Amino acid sequence: MAAFAEPDSLDRLADDLAEKGWAVLDEFFARETTAALRSDCRASIACGDFRAAAVGSGTRRQIRPLVRGDEILWMQQPGSSEPRRACFDRFEQLRLELNRSLQLGLFEFESHYARYAAGVRYARHVDRFQGDGRRQLSCVLYLNENWKFEDGGELRLYLDGNDTKFEDIVPLGGRLVIFLSARFAHEVLPAKRERLSIAGWFKSR
Repeated sequence: MAAFAEPDSLDRLADDLAEKGWAVLDEFFARETTAALRSDCRASIACGDFRAAAVGSGTRRQIRPLVRGDEILWMQQPGSSEPRRACFDRFEQLRLELNRSLQLGLFEFESHYARYAAGVRYARHVDRFQGDGRRQLSCVLYLNENWKFEDGGELRLYLDGNDTKFEDIVPLGGRLVIFLSARFAHEVLPAKRERLSIAGWFKSR
């Protein structure tokens, strides 16, 4: 399985992250690896392995479908399938590169598959939990096939402290979005069709 895109793409991603605090990289994986992850995700959906996602953590953890309507499956390391192992290998490569170039002190990576049914959204939020500062970088890797602009489902990344400036990022298959977890509020806009992704976080100790 050809897992990775061009090696210098990680350098470009690190440069954008240092400059803006967020970055987008298309074809983070080669297309066949993205397709294999999509198939792996759909197989787990068919087996009934996904569960309704919650908001908050600890005693604040709640299922609130009007706020967050996706279903998720946490991905355990080491990967239980070849596509998942390739995924973890690539994100480990990214972790090492970001620590080398930006000295972020990233220690571990956690992730889950996410399925958004048509019409489902995730309201504006920040990924770092109250009282827990370990999440440093948020990542979203899209697994969608033949996604079109009119399908919707963009990630809206708020670039300031209010609603006046934002970037809408189309969830094209193979596209990686990465941003500082504590800095950028964001939301998932409703789509007209099923939307698949891997959401992950690089964490410090």
